[in-house]
Amino acid sequence: MDPKLFFPNNFLDGTITSLIDNQQRPAPSVIVIGAGISGIAAARILHDASFKVTLLESRDRLGGRIHTDYSFGCPVDMGASWLHGVCNENPLAPLIRCLGLTLYRTSGDDSVLYDHDLESCMLFDIDGNKVQQQTVVEVGETFKRILEETGKVRDEHPEDISVSEAISIVLDRHPQLRKQGLAHEVLQWFICRMEAWFAADADMISLKSWDQEHVLSGGHGLMVQGYNPVINALAKDIDIRLNHRVTKISNGYNKVMVTLEDGRNFVADAAIITVPIGILKANLIEFEPRLPDWKVSAISDLGVGNENKIALRFDKVFWPNVELLGVVAPTSYACGYFLNLHKATGHPVLVYMAAGRFAYDLEKLSDESAANFVMLQLKKMFPDACEPVQYLVSHWGTDPNSLGCYSYDLVGKSMDVYDKLRAPLGNLFFGGEAVSLDNQGSVHGAYSAGVMAAENCQRYLWEKQGNLESLSQVSVRHETLGTNFPLQISRI
Repeated sequence: MDPKLFFPNNFLDGTITSLIDNQQRPAPSVIVIGAGISGIAAARILHDASFKVTLLESRDRLGGRIHTDYSFGCPVDMGASWLHGVCNENPLAPLIRCLGLTLYRTSGDDSVLYDHDLESCMLFDIDGNKVQQQTVVEVGETFKRILEETGKVRDEHPEDISVSEAISIVLDRHPQLRKQGLAHEVLQWFICRMEAWFAADADMISLKSWDQEHVLSGGHGLMVQGYNPVINALAKDIDIRLNHRVTKISNGYNKVMVTLEDGRNFVADAAIITVPIGILKANLIEFEPRLPDWKVSAISDLGVGNENKIALRFDKVFWPNVELLGVVAPTSYACGYFLNLHKATGHPVLVYMAAGRFAYDLEKLSDESAANFVMLQLKKMFPDACEPVQYLVSHWGTDPNSLGCYSYDLVGKSMDVYDKLRAPLGNLFFGGEAVSLDNQGSVHGAYSAGVMAAENCQRYLWEKQGNLESLSQVSVRHETLGTNFPLQISRI
């Protein structure tokens, strides 16, 4: 399928190409750094506008923090796996429709679990005893009430505090909301699920900002075939160089020079930087001249979370037909949950998910030890559980190509941090999920940020060339394709 079909603003009957040819102007050149969905989206826009584009990626594969693994004989997303906002307004919806991909909706718009509803969830205590569903529902309602009360705490505190501190204040004021025994452990599990949404512990999450994200309607849907088909469609015919790790970006004399770790250089008229925020925070890329203080501060003021997955494939299904299997415990750190891919995809796969400090601690174990740890929990719940045939373990926090999963709002962050992050520096432009206008931490947010960076880069370079005709053709948005054909959803 022609990727140009996904970008109707570039369907200009050769207008841009003819302008370049007729006026004998060399095509502007752009280096895009990072082949996650943000970088690929930026490269796609520029490629279809007849720019000379080179996409540099440090990994030996495309996708970045999107990684669909096929070693189980079926697609398993070890990174991003949900479309957050199953609706036509989602900028990825046209592409997903055109590719005929199926979504498995795991929640509606109003879910205390964010990406899962309560109806298809089964919880167990640390000894493997099943928690009554009525207890789960009642504690879930209490958790909603606690979160509502944190809004009052926020209004009373001019200085930002953590979500964890706000919850403590609420429980001190309203002791009737406190839970004891098993109910307390279930409450900790709800907090654990909240922490998984941000990939960070509650004592690190900003009270001022935690619920300010613009969440699209339609609930949340798992990509049944994985995200890889989306990546491959966007990447078609683009000049992509894998195993090209960038270590320095030099900007001057109307050109950008990008240096690789092996000493090779690439030169272009502009560059778009879409590397993960964890890479920028670790200063793994040198900038010459150095980044201004306001840009450095913005990078420093943003948090980067960590969430890891341990995927287990079995030769038979021994667990109930629910979407989530959860483990409750006295602290959110000790809680956990399994995503049941069998219900969504038909494959006998469970995926254990861990976030925040616990995700980092799991990375200290060998893959075998991590899988054994998960199996101990499963065997408590299901004594007849068989051993997995295969397992996969992610290491996003220590992966030198990512150093974390996605951004989140630290306590006390400045309100203009995202504006500063996305602000260009001359002919350097910034993409990636962390600079999304409204949807940081999401795939569609990363995609939109790449599109925005590419369009800003187009304007800049056309303006420098004085090419006003082409400048007027640069789109500020993308039309929704195929609205007569709904997204394919396997659960309503």
